[in-house]
Amino acid sequence: QVQLAETGGGSVQGGGSLKLSCVASMGPYSSESSYTTYCVAWFRQAPGKEREGVVSTGYDSRTIYGDSVKGRFTVSRDTAKATLDLQMSGLTPEDTGIYYCAAARGRGRYCETLFTTSHSYTYWGQGTQVTVSS
Repeated sequence: QVQLAETGGGSVQGGGSLKLSCVASMGPYSSESSYTTYCVAWFRQAPGKEREGVVSTGYDSRTIYGDSVKGRFTVSRDTAKATLDLQMSGLTPEDTGIYYCAAARGRGRYCETLFTTSHSYTYWGQGTQVTVSS
């Protein structure tokens, strides 16, 4: 059973930066390489809107960013620590929402196909609020 926990949300003025972190607990029988067997991603949901993909990645997989965050957000994955960090810069009020970390079994090309299908992710964190004021 994988458990995900996000940290780093908060309030920031437009143009500012925030860094989110997602730590995965892989379970009592996991090894240091267990994280490589999962596709991982960040999603977000703004009030009154559907959940949208922010970025997805995985072992031997391309990293895919949503069009609205390309060039502003950068994801980094640490396999040994089972963490997925999201560095966000140039934030705008449109980036406001709850940010969720997600994981699903898989690697490689399969991870790339999950980006637009949030329902394909098996494990979700509780989410962390990001609020950007103008």
